[in-house]
Amino acid sequence: MKKLTFTAVALTSATLFVGACSSDMGSMDMGSTKMDDSIPISADFNDADVMFSQHMIPHHEQAIEMSDIALDPSTGASAAIIELATQIQGAQDPEIAQMKALLTAWGASMEMGPMDSSSMMDGMLTVGDLDALGQLKGTDFDAAWAKAMIAHHEGAIAMANEVLADGKNSEIRALANAVISGQTAEIETLKPLAG
Repeated sequence: MKKLTFTAVALTSATLFVGACSSDMGSMDMGSTKMDDSIPISADFNDADVMFSQHMIPHHEQAIEMSDIALDPSTGASAAIIELATQIQGAQDPEIAQMKALLTAWGASMEMGPMDSSSMMDGMLTVGDLDALGQLKGTDFDAAWAKAMIAHHEGAIAMANEVLADGKNSEIRALANAVISGQTAEIETLKPLAG
């Protein structure tokens, strides 16, 4: 009799436990579905928005790498270049984070897809170019860095104009407009420094 009672209690406990788990899992599924449905950006994007983000992330990352070179005391960069490099890092770090968050929300890869336009990635420096830039000092460095950053910014502006023409995501459009206005202003500041 004791064995039968123990078995009945064990079965009852197991049934209650499984029922509770099923109930919890059901509410978890509903919760995650609701969470997914609450992401407004998930339905408001197209291939142009994805491609822009995938290509602009490494483009911005290189601008930050160029800024790191300028901020290295061994280059002897001028105060004007140091100020611009700091400004570029401050603007582009959050934009990278924003584009990565969008790609994640869209379920898209962080890797670059195929480039459909010749202007994509314009202004990018090769590894050799970056190494050569890092070897320069003082006014030679300032002029070379300014010229390289002007070309780099012009490439980013071209990419931004393309996504404004072909993209549809409101956050990407706002980001593209910010890239155009911010980097156009920086180009004007860089021109006198390029010699």
